Amino acid sequence: MHVPILKVGPVLVAAVQDELTDSGWRELRDRLVERAGRDRARGVVIDVSSMDVMDSYATRIVDAIARILRYRGADTVVVGVQPSVAFAMAQLGLRLPSAGTALDVDEGLVELQRRKHPAAGQHDS
Repeated sequence: MHVPILKVGPVLVAAVQDELTDSGWRELRDRLVERAGRDRARGVVIDVSSMDVMDSYATRIVDAIARILRYRGADTVVVGVQPSVAFAMAQLGLRLPSAGTALDVDEGLVELQRRKHPAAGQHDS
């Protein structure tokens, strides 16, 4: 399965369009790490809105991608987790501690900006 990776300014956006096999997740990991270095990406958005299932392996790989990319200077945000997928992940205790989450790509880009400039979204009272 080929996952398109688009460059939007300093951010890479990977849109997972089909369920990936274990080897597909590993290929995505390797491609994202390579592209982040080559393109000097400051952030990565992984869109999983087309996925009906996020099993423990997929969750571990996505979290590992976020950890690896953090070492490369890029933050990661996972977007588009369907409500039923979020419910199943919560029931199974699956977590993404190294990645942020957002509802969609637009909010994911905002979250990446907020992570790079945390005070930008805060106002003095």
